[in-house]
Amino acid sequence: MVDISSAPLLALLLFLLSQTQILPATSAGGNETDILSLLQLKSTLIDPLGALSSWNQTLHFCQWQGVTCNNETEQRVTQIDLKLNQLSGSISPHIGNLSFLTHLILNNNTISGEIPPEIGRLTRLQNLQLLSIHFNNFTGNFPSCFGNVSSLQAISAARNQVHLNVAYNNFTGRIPESISNATNLQVFTMLQVVNVGMNNFSGVLPHSISNYSELSFVLDLSGNRLSGRIPEEVGNLVNLGQLDLSNNMLSGSIPSSIGRCIHIQPATAAGGNETDRIQNNNLTGKIPSNIGNGTKLLHVWLEGNHLEGEIPPSFGKCQDLSALSLGENELSGEIPVEILNLPALGLVFNLSWNRLSGRIPDEVGNLVNLGELDLSNNMLSGSIPSNLGKCVRLETLNLMGNLLQGPVPSSLRELKGLEILDLSRNNLSGEVPDFLQEFTSLVTLNLSYNHFQGPLSTQGVFRNATKALVMGNNELCGGMPEFGLPKCSVESSRKGGLSTIVKIIISVVSCLLGLIALLSFLYFRFLRKKTKDPEAASPFTGNTLLGTTYHNLLQATDEFSSANLLGAGSYGSVYKGLIAIDDNTKMFVAVKVLNLQHARAFKSFVAECEVLKNIRHRNLVKLLTVCSGIDFQGNDFKALVYEFMVNGSLEEWLHPGLLDEHETGRREELSVLQRLNIAIDVGTALDYLHNDSGVPVVHCDLKPSNILLDVNMMGHIGDFGLAKFLPQVALSSPATSSSIGVRGTVGYSAPEYGMGSDVSTSGDVYSYGILLLEMFLGRRPTDETFRDGLNLHNFAAALGDNAAEIIGLIVVPGREEDNSSRSSHDHSKKEKQKVLMEAMVSIIQIGVECSNEMPRERMSISDAATKLAAVRDKLVKAGM
Repeated sequence: MVDISSAPLLALLLFLLSQTQILPATSAGGNETDILSLLQLKSTLIDPLGALSSWNQTLHFCQWQGVTCNNETEQRVTQIDLKLNQLSGSISPHIGNLSFLTHLILNNNTISGEIPPEIGRLTRLQNLQLLSIHFNNFTGNFPSCFGNVSSLQAISAARNQVHLNVAYNNFTGRIPESISNATNLQVFTMLQVVNVGMNNFSGVLPHSISNYSELSFVLDLSGNRLSGRIPEEVGNLVNLGQLDLSNNMLSGSIPSSIGRCIHIQPATAAGGNETDRIQNNNLTGKIPSNIGNGTKLLHVWLEGNHLEGEIPPSFGKCQDLSALSLGENELSGEIPVEILNLPALGLVFNLSWNRLSGRIPDEVGNLVNLGELDLSNNMLSGSIPSNLGKCVRLETLNLMGNLLQGPVPSSLRELKGLEILDLSRNNLSGEVPDFLQEFTSLVTLNLSYNHFQGPLSTQGVFRNATKALVMGNNELCGGMPEFGLPKCSVESSRKGGLSTIVKIIISVVSCLLGLIALLSFLYFRFLRKKTKDPEAASPFTGNTLLGTTYHNLLQATDEFSSANLLGAGSYGSVYKGLIAIDDNTKMFVAVKVLNLQHARAFKSFVAECEVLKNIRHRNLVKLLTVCSGIDFQGNDFKALVYEFMVNGSLEEWLHPGLLDEHETGRREELSVLQRLNIAIDVGTALDYLHNDSGVPVVHCDLKPSNILLDVNMMGHIGDFGLAKFLPQVALSSPATSSSIGVRGTVGYSAPEYGMGSDVSTSGDVYSYGILLLEMFLGRRPTDETFRDGLNLHNFAAALGDNAAEIIGLIVVPGREEDNSSRSSHDHSKKEKQKVLMEAMVSIIQIGVECSNEMPRERMSISDAATKLAAVRDKLVKAGM
């Protein structure tokens, strides 16, 4: 800073200058204007290293560090170079008076604030060529003035190349259309990179993007807040090496013109990768079938959108493709064989979290160079192809959450470089292969929730219960004590397991038990006295469905086609079916086919029959009939037939894109009032189960996927496979011990269940509280942010009465909040906003009180449903 006491005249000039507007670039002033502008620039910068110590009256300003003048005659400032000086503070707008400036180099400091728009007022500039400001902390709107500087050739000249590079700042506002006026920047023959990623730019992509047709390597707009459609003009970028539009809010479909970008050249030292990155947006529609025209593509990243339809086989034309990631979309159909013949596919092949069906093609063995294969959370069926053992370079193999069956093929013993192997949540069977204990690189092995049987090894990865996960395989035995498996009998220790004769005997006994259970069920159903409510007396819609056979259900579901699959779990799979009531009437139903290979599936079948034959409520899923018999191969067959819920599960509405929706088009977001109505429906049904159904019933597995929505968006509780009738003494206080183990699902299950307590109605209340918090805060109880003792309950409790913060957290602000915030001066809108904020606080408080850790401290379900109904009344009266 200038010492004012030693330079009174200079200080006076600075004071006067600070009190006036910036001098126009055309004003006279010469050297005096330059020196005053430099001193004003110094006054707004913080200089911990003393880099600006020479900027004082003892030296001529052309000799100041970092300052360059044009010649000895004019002595006007043409360049300021202050890079790598740890400067902070801000840039003074008086820099706009340096009318001869051609180079401004401020990169690799920590300067913050906005870039002064006065730079654009230097209309006399001929030789402005370089503005280097990268690796700072600039904020605010990106100045549109840059578009008026027609001589501009480079912004941030990294590696002596001509780049438009303003990445990793905090710029906001829109990308100015006027940038296209900088014609030298557009057509400069060495232009290689345009990088404005990792800022906060908003608005839509300008159509003038087509002016960068000479751009030869990188267009990076990632990590901003861009919305709207990708302009069709993107197809004019025929020389593009990398297109990165990831992590924005782009919508609409991928333009078909993208297939015209076919002249992609190999990467050079510029760092170009022939890449399409459009992941983590809101794109819909189909992937263009001509996307494979970009035959030089190396990487394609489209995950995290809402793309639908089949995967284009034209990807098979991209012989240089080394990474293809299409996960977290709504793609359907089978895996194209053409992709599996790509010789260069070596980095990653990710199709996870889609709706793909059919078998995993044997051609997957052609991907001999692949490092990561992720096909998880689809509806793939059949066995694991033995050819997969040819992919010897695999480090990650994730097949979890499918319908795969049969044993693990022995050919997988060749995949010794695996670090992650996840086969969980399938229908795999047989013994756990011994060769897995030889995989020394394994960090995670997940075999849970399958039907593996026999003894578990105690060697290799199986010595560590944190690396190997085997829960949900009820026929496993042995292993390390940490796994908690039963000891193996002499018979189960033998290779091959039970003999064929024993299996036949067990099968016959199972059939007899199933027949007895069915006859008992029908007997008690017809002997049961009718109550005053006619609907309550009849657990089925009509007696004609009681005769439903395996053949009927096979026809109704198109032979249990994967196209009709609604969901799958450990105990069975649910299919959509169209079944005949009579000669003229058909109705849609949901058919739950029990997986009788699971030890508890039969118990689940009996439990649902017992519960649903005795209870009836408008907010409970209706059981229409049951089917118990044998299939065409002579195997036991058991199924439950329910009323079909056209709007699927609450899970699919709370977290769209993560689960199968089985309907075309994107679903609208649930409004606050819709969420509240569903919460009241569920609370009312629980109140009936606990207090008004005769013998109290505990559901034991309340969660979003078990809440089904009908055509009117009314909530219905389903899946009573874990339900239990309670004696009156066990209503609200759980017993101190239990022989049944943990009930429910992790995150939703009451904490006392994990400590061995028996089930109680308060356990359902805990699950309901967690469900309520998830519905209105948008976070799963298993969210990865909850760690080190923090959980959804504690997180919500910490919010307290901070309504504004709660409103900000809700995943769906709803139309109510938008309308409230737009007209802050409108009294009625303010009143609505006030009512909404009070309602949100009340709802979260009810969720917190229901999910207290101690059962005796939880709110009763009757009180919770009553209070939520009162909140709804206030919202309705306010016109929401």
